[in-house]
Amino acid sequence: MLRALVRVLARPSGRARACVLVGLLGATGAAILELVREQTGTAGFFVGLGLALLPVPPLMAAFRWLGRAAPGPWRQLLFCFGWGACTAALIAILANSFATEWMARAADPSAADLLGSVAVAPVVEECAKAAALLALFVFRRPPSAGPADGFVFAGFTATGFAFTENVLYLGNAFEEDLSKGTGALDSVTAATFFVRVVLSPFAHPLFTVLTGLGFGLAAFSARRVRRAGLPLLGLALAMAAHALWNGSSHVGEYGFYWVYGCVMVPVFGLLLWLAVRLRRRRLQVVTAELSVYAAAGWLGPAEVPAIASMPARSLARSLARSTGGRPAARAVSRYASDAAALALLRRSARQAGPEGDGGFAAREAELLRRLWLRRATAAPALARAAVLEELLPPRSGPPAGTHARHARAAGPVAVPAPRRPEFTPARG
Repeated sequence: MLRALVRVLARPSGRARACVLVGLLGATGAAILELVREQTGTAGFFVGLGLALLPVPPLMAAFRWLGRAAPGPWRQLLFCFGWGACTAALIAILANSFATEWMARAADPSAADLLGSVAVAPVVEECAKAAALLALFVFRRPPSAGPADGFVFAGFTATGFAFTENVLYLGNAFEEDLSKGTGALDSVTAATFFVRVVLSPFAHPLFTVLTGLGFGLAAFSARRVRRAGLPLLGLALAMAAHALWNGSSHVGEYGFYWVYGCVMVPVFGLLLWLAVRLRRRRLQVVTAELSVYAAAGWLGPAEVPAIASMPARSLARSLARSTGGRPAARAVSRYASDAAALALLRRSARQAGPEGDGGFAAREAELLRRLWLRRATAAPALARAAVLEELLPPRSGPPAGTHARHARAAGPVAVPAPRRPEFTPARG
């Protein structure tokens, strides 16, 4: 069955691949919902579902913010969330339960829970979540994929996994409170909600982001050893962090607080700093690489700084909406996304060198075609946004300094000359 699934995923037919994935997520989703409902009871299931939903929108918005510089398709992000919430969660529950029961029969039952949470759960859960990243980077990897993409894909996958796990824990806590008649303030549900939703909603995303960074860095490398070793290194770090987190509650009375304050919070701060840096670096790459296309005539000089500024993009969408409605705003959004994707694609091609991916020219031509089709609508809005945001240099013209050096150092990646067809207003 696994070989057949791999063959289907490797086929060029996107429809067959989508049908397989939707069927897989649907089947595992139905199975995990029923399994969680059986363990928590109907009342506990719905209470846990409602409480577990609360951290999902902020986490998804945070990871989407990181990827907005060159946003990927929503279907890939939804696949990651669905895989984490359905398939990975089902694999983890079944495998963890089987391993814990087997260890309880084969060894000391009192040590089964400790071994299961520290030795088994981190390996099973991180591998199950990493499978979504492996599928995306092997079969559907964006041509310009990098660490930021791995960060975002991992974040959405882990957010889905944490959502299902929170439903289970919160539902069980609610059923326990019902059976004991515990008050709301002293309830296990309130304590569980505080620890899992308020205190550590970033725990699972923090672990899996390490794996995602490994995949993203591997996409940059042309060496086979690094392309295989970096994801494995990221996965090993994710397992180690997960094991440390699970084991903290078994190390003394204050072990959890020590690990939380001395390890989790600093690592979270480091990854937050890295996320901001990756986003800023992406926007710098967009400015540098698009200056080459502006010098060749594909873009106006004012469009480059506007596309590289998220506030300017938002302002341009608002300006286009005020004159052309939602279709015009959508055209500006897609124009900016395609331009950013073009910049990252060119950066990847330059790093790969003359012996890099031979499909660069076709992908570049398709992105340039889409830019031309929407430029009549998007370019004026972006140029006006650049003026209003005061992003233009004192003298208009092609970008200077570092950006001009990028244009001169184009190397083997040449920029085709625009044919300048008549502009066709975008339809959305």
